[in-house]
Amino acid sequence: MVQGRTNMREGSEGQVLRALIQGIDPSTGEQLPAGTVLQRTEVLRALLAGVAALEESAARARRRERRPRNAGRPWTEAEEAALAAAFREGASPQELASRHDRSLTAIESRLERLGLLDPAERRTRSRFVETADTGSRAARRNQ
Repeated sequence: MVQGRTNMREGSEGQVLRALIQGIDPSTGEQLPAGTVLQRTEVLRALLAGVAALEESAARARRRERRPRNAGRPWTEAEEAALAAAFREGASPQELASRHDRSLTAIESRLERLGLLDPAERRTRSRFVETADTGSRAARRNQ
């Protein structure tokens, strides 16, 4: 696969693989002769896996493009201080997400971590909710 390509356009790797799966020569559009290696089950499975991998890569790139610019970046002390001050002054988490170019989940998580937002007040859910099982594992790690 060519590095840097994130979408499957006409003539791309995905189109070539699909043509081969259908038994068509991608350069001529003609049916491939019977008995080629492409008719083997394991080869067809590999071609299908290749198509799936390309599609997943393209979907991942589209999701990445839609994420806020600061998604996944560490918080600085200055940014935390600005977030806390704005929240105390009445800015909504949605407004703060827009200002800081972060997701609503990230804003609510940070406000919760700073002790400014009660977990019950969240509109999003935390993906890292501690359960009895995760709590006991954490306790064992700290021993």
